[in-house]
Amino acid sequence: MPAEVHPQTRVAGDSPRAPLPADVAAEPEPPGRLSVTLVEEDGDWSGFGALNEAIQQAAAALARWVSVVSGSEASVVLGSDALVRRLNRTYRGKDAATNVLSFPFQRPPGAGPEEGAYLGDVVLAAETVQLEADERGIERKRHLQHLVVHGLLHLLGYDHDTDSEAEAMERLEVDILATIGVSDPYAAAAVP
Repeated sequence: MPAEVHPQTRVAGDSPRAPLPADVAAEPEPPGRLSVTLVEEDGDWSGFGALNEAIQQAAAALARWVSVVSGSEASVVLGSDALVRRLNRTYRGKDAATNVLSFPFQRPPGAGPEEGAYLGDVVLAAETVQLEADERGIERKRHLQHLVVHGLLHLLGYDHDTDSEAEAMERLEVDILATIGVSDPYAAAAVP
């Protein structure tokens, strides 16, 4: 299961919208709902194909499925294992690389909610993501898309601290990913 940083934990109570047909799901998200900026920080991401397209497709699928305030923004940072290890050690006290970390934006004390708020950052580790995909026999791009959806869900307040939260979040990920043709990542992880 992906690891992440989530200082503020809350589980969204809205039930997901009905799934869209695959041909509709592939359409780009209308501008203004969720803007995702790709930041290429570190690591060799050359084996993942068209990164920006894959990330935007995953983010658009998520924005069609869960409630996202219009004008919301997030960053997806492509990093190396070394970068993610430093972040993991600094913010989680774990001296190891992991596949994904989520850093929800912390609004200053006293600031109210904003329309079109900045959600935060999702940071991915190239070597770990590649190794996991290769070991599981999953297309690298598809594993990347799963981790982007997982990280963005954390920015929106979803979590997996309890078994029931984990089951609900996994179900949501599977449903979102299915709209862009990504197989159940948890079923794939169970295959030896």
